[in-house]
Amino acid sequence: MQKTLLIIAFFACLSSQARASYMLLPMDETTQRNHLKAYGITYWVISQGVEAYWLLNYRGGSFVFPYTATFEKECRTRDVSFEVIADAQFAAIQEQILNPEVNQDVIKLEKAPKIAVYTPDKNEKGERIQPWDDAVTLVLTYAEIPYDVVYDTEVLQGKLSEYDWLHLHHEDFTGMYGKFYASFGGQPWYREHVRVMENLARLNGFDKVSQLKLAVAKKISEYVAGGGFMFAMCSATDTYDIALAANGTDICATVFDGDPIDPGFQSKLDYSKCFAFRDFQVLTDPNIYEHSSIDNNLSRNVPMEQDYFNLFDFSAKWDPVPTMLTQCHTRTVKGFMGQNTAFIKKYLKPNVLIMGDNKPATEARYIHGTYGYGFWTFYGGHDPEDYRHIVGDPPTDLELHPRSPGYRLILNNILFPAAKKKHQKT
Repeated sequence: MQKTLLIIAFFACLSSQARASYMLLPMDETTQRNHLKAYGITYWVISQGVEAYWLLNYRGGSFVFPYTATFEKECRTRDVSFEVIADAQFAAIQEQILNPEVNQDVIKLEKAPKIAVYTPDKNEKGERIQPWDDAVTLVLTYAEIPYDVVYDTEVLQGKLSEYDWLHLHHEDFTGMYGKFYASFGGQPWYREHVRVMENLARLNGFDKVSQLKLAVAKKISEYVAGGGFMFAMCSATDTYDIALAANGTDICATVFDGDPIDPGFQSKLDYSKCFAFRDFQVLTDPNIYEHSSIDNNLSRNVPMEQDYFNLFDFSAKWDPVPTMLTQCHTRTVKGFMGQNTAFIKKYLKPNVLIMGDNKPATEARYIHGTYGYGFWTFYGGHDPEDYRHIVGDPPTDLELHPRSPGYRLILNNILFPAAKKKHQKT
C-alpha cells in the first residue's frame, strides 16, 4: 500500500510540473525581493529568443515567461522572487487583465533592445575624466543588462543606427563644461575634462566644443526621428534642447570658448528645434551654476523630507506607452537633486506628456514625448537613491536599494523598446 501511495505521489508531482509551465515575476511591493534584478532576468530571457509578457498594472507590472529549469536556476542565483504557474492560471490572469473594465493590459516583449550609453567614460590613458557616476550605468550593471559605450566620434560616424536605445550621460551639450567653472575651474579633473573635450573637437574637425556638441545633438535628433529611443537625465535634458535652440549662436562666455557671447543670443533661440521646452531663458554667466530658466533649482523651496513626486495613472489599454514607463510598486517616488532637478511646467511644450510631477512646486520630474518615428524621455535629477549627490561622492551601492522605485523608472525605459511594435504609437 505504501509503495502504491509513493507511485501515485510521484506521478502527481510530474503532472503538477507539466501543468506548471510559466514563471511569474511579481513586481508588487510585498512579494518581490529584488525589483531591479527582475528586469535583468526578463531582459536575459528575451535575449535568449524567448518571448516574455509584461502585465501592465498587474501586481506592480509583473513579468511572465515560459518555465524552464534554467530560468528557475537563474532567478534563484540572482535572488529574484518568482512563482511557477500552470497554463490555466496564466490563461485566467490574461482573461482578467483583458477585461475592458480593468485598467490592465498584456504586452508581449519580443526582442532584447541593443543599448548604447553616450558617455565620455575615460581619457586616452584609460582614466575616468569626470568625478561622478551615472545612475543608468549603475543600474544596468546591477541588473546585468549589457550595454556599449559610445561618444562623440561614434555618434558622428553614424554608429547609433546599430542601437535600439540610447542613454545620454550627464552631459553638457552647450559647450559650457557643466557650468563647473566657478566652483571647480582650478581642479585637475576640470582642466583635464576641458583638454579632452577640446582635443576631441579638433579631431572631429571643429574649432569649438560647442560646435562639436551641436553636431552630436543633431545626429541624436536624426536617430530619434528615425525610430530610436532616447533617455536622458540631469543636465543632459535641458542642455540638449538649449543646444538645439541656439543652433550655432554663441551662448558660451569667453572662459569657455575664448570669445564673447553673441549679444543678441536670446532673441535668436529657435524653440521649434527643441524636443521638450520652449520660451526659456539661457543663463550665460559662468559664475551661476545653472544653464537656463527651465530648471526649478534656483527658486525651489521644497524641504528634503517633503520632496516627493507622484506618478500619473494612464489607461493601460489606450495609453500603453506611458503605462509601461510608469510601472512601479508605488505611485509616490522620493525626489532627488541634480544639476537639472525638475522642469518648470510653463516651459514645457504643449505636446509634452508629464508622467510624474510635484504639483505644489508646479514642476514636472518625469516627461515623455515623440519625435518623428521615435521616442524620448527626460528624467530630472542625478541619482534616485542619493538625494544630493555631489562631485566626488562614491557611487550608490544598489545592493542596498534592490527595490528602488526611482531606479525602476529607468529600467521601464530600457525594456520599452522590446514591446511589440503595435503598442508603440507615434
